[in-house]
Amino acid sequence: MSDLPTPAPMPQLILASTSRYRRELLERLQLPFTCAAPEVDETPHPFEAPAALAVRLAMAKAQALAAQFPLAVVIGADQVADVDGQPVGKPGTHERAVAQLRQMSGRTVVFETAVAVVHAARGFARSVLVPVSVRLRSLGDDEIEHYLRREQPYDCAGSAKCEGLGIALLEAIESDDPTALIGLPLIRTAALLREAGIDPLAS
Repeated sequence: MSDLPTPAPMPQLILASTSRYRRELLERLQLPFTCAAPEVDETPHPFEAPAALAVRLAMAKAQALAAQFPLAVVIGADQVADVDGQPVGKPGTHERAVAQLRQMSGRTVVFETAVAVVHAARGFARSVLVPVSVRLRSLGDDEIEHYLRREQPYDCAGSAKCEGLGIALLEAIESDDPTALIGLPLIRTAALLREAGIDPLAS
């Protein structure tokens, strides 16, 4: 009979998001998890920098669900495009998407992607910001219209869905975490989960 202690069960893992893109990314870590929508006001504060907004919202989303499920480990994430220091979020409509892509055409845009992990029972709460520099091609109005009609990326910050047809809008991507641009930086997420007591390679 072994005297080794029984390993503690892995805490419940919750993704504080209903985004299918983030859900599909987190599934790559092959951990059991559930998704839930956090009730968070995503309105930027006056003069709030895009990076600060992304970090604040990622943590707010994680904390909102951690308050309801203190024994769970909760992941929150947010992404804000930075154009000349101004935050650019999800367009929501075709007209706003056209305006966003015209504004970003031929320029380098930084997509500020933040992830936060909270385990309230342990008093653990950490966030990491992963910027991604994206250089867009000079885009004609016909290209923008063709792209938007086919992709309809109205739920994507900056209207550019790089994992789909949106890759044809771009000239270059620079990042140390290639999944960050899609909405959840998995390298940093896995590191935060290990700190919170969940190791994808030991579960």
